[in-house]
Amino acid sequence: MPTDPNEIPNFLATQRDEAPPDLQHYFLTFEDYWERKLWHELTDLIVEYFRTPESGPQRLPLFNEFVKSFSDKINQLKLVNLGLLAFTQFSDDPSRLSFLESLAETVNKPSSQDAYVSAKSAAAGIKLRMGDQDGSRKDLDEAESILDSFDAVDTTVHARFYSVNGDYYNAKREFASYYKNALLYLACVDIDDMAMDERQKRAYDLSIAALISDSIYNFGELLLHPILDSLKDTPHSWLRDLLFAFNAGELGTYESLTPHVAKNELLSDNQMFLHQKISLSALTEAVFRRAPGDRAMNFRTIQDETKVKLDDIEHLIMKALSLGLVRGTIDQVAQIANINWVQPKILDMKQIEGMRNRLGEWDTSVNHLGNWIEGAGKDVWAA
Repeated sequence: MPTDPNEIPNFLATQRDEAPPDLQHYFLTFEDYWERKLWHELTDLIVEYFRTPESGPQRLPLFNEFVKSFSDKINQLKLVNLGLLAFTQFSDDPSRLSFLESLAETVNKPSSQDAYVSAKSAAAGIKLRMGDQDGSRKDLDEAESILDSFDAVDTTVHARFYSVNGDYYNAKREFASYYKNALLYLACVDIDDMAMDERQKRAYDLSIAALISDSIYNFGELLLHPILDSLKDTPHSWLRDLLFAFNAGELGTYESLTPHVAKNELLSDNQMFLHQKISLSALTEAVFRRAPGDRAMNFRTIQDETKVKLDDIEHLIMKALSLGLVRGTIDQVAQIANINWVQPKILDMKQIEGMRNRLGEWDTSVNHLGNWIEGAGKDVWAA
C-alpha cells in the first residue's frame, strides 16, 4: 500500500494506461476526487467501476494499493462491498478466504458490525465451498447473533447472510431450513438483478426443498414468487407444474409427471413420501371444495378422492390432523371424518372459480331462506 500520498497519482496513471480505453476516464476522476478528499463520491465511483466486467484484472491492485489508503475515511460496509467485488479475482479459494478474513478483522469495530457480518458471511461461504462445514457454521452463528442485535441494517447484509445460510442448510440437506433462508434471501434482493442461470438454480433448489421437506405443506409463498417463472420453457419446467399439482392435490397431473420424478435422484429416493404428501393435498382439496356444512366425509368418499387404500384412510386423516392441515374428529365405527377447518392456501384460477360457485350457492340459499321467513311470518312482520 502506498504510504506516501505522492505515489498515488503515479499509481493511478499506471493503472489508467493498463485499463481499456473506454474506461480510462474513471482514473482521471479517481485522482480528482482523491485530491479533493471527496471520499463518498470516490467510493461510489469505484463501486461503479468495479461492477464493469472489464475492470476485473485491476480490482485487486486498486483495492490493495488505492482503496486501503483511505479505507478509514469511508463507510465500512462500502469498504467490504468493494472487497467482495475484488476478491473474486483470486484464482483459488484459500487466497479468497485469507483476503476475506483479513478484511473482516479490519472492520471488526463496534461502529461497523454490519460490515463485519457481511465479511464473515462471505468467508463462511468460501469455507462451505472448501468443505469446512463446521467452520462455516461457526461464522454463520456469530453473524446471526450480531444480526439479531440490530434494530435495522442494510438489506445487502441480510441478503448475504441468508444466501450463505441457505447454502449451508442445502449442503446439509436440511430442506425446511434451506427453504426458509432462501425465501428470506429473495425478499432482500431484486431478482431482475440476478443472472438467469442463478434464478433458475434457485428456483430449482427451492422447488426440490419444498417437495421433499417433511414440514412444508403450503407452497404459497413460492408459488407467488416470480422466481418460479424462470423455470418456464426450460428442461425443468415440469418441476413448476409439479408444485402447482401438489398445491391443488391433482393426482392425475402428479402421475403424468412421475417419469420426471423417477429421473431426479432426490425425488426418486422420496417417492413414497411424495405420494403421501400429494394424498394429503388431495384430501385437503376435497375438503376445501365442499361447503362448510357438508364436510362429514365417509372413508369411501375420501378413498375416491385420494386413491389411498381404504385400510390406510384413517392413518391419512390422522396424519393431516397431526400436521395441522385440517381440524376435526374421526368416527371410527361409522368410518366418517368430520372436518370443521382446512388450512388456507394459495388458490389457482380453477379453485377460485370453485369458491365463486360456492358463494353463489350460498347467496341463493340465503335468498330462499329469506323468502321462506317472509312468507311464513307475515303476521309477525306486520305486528
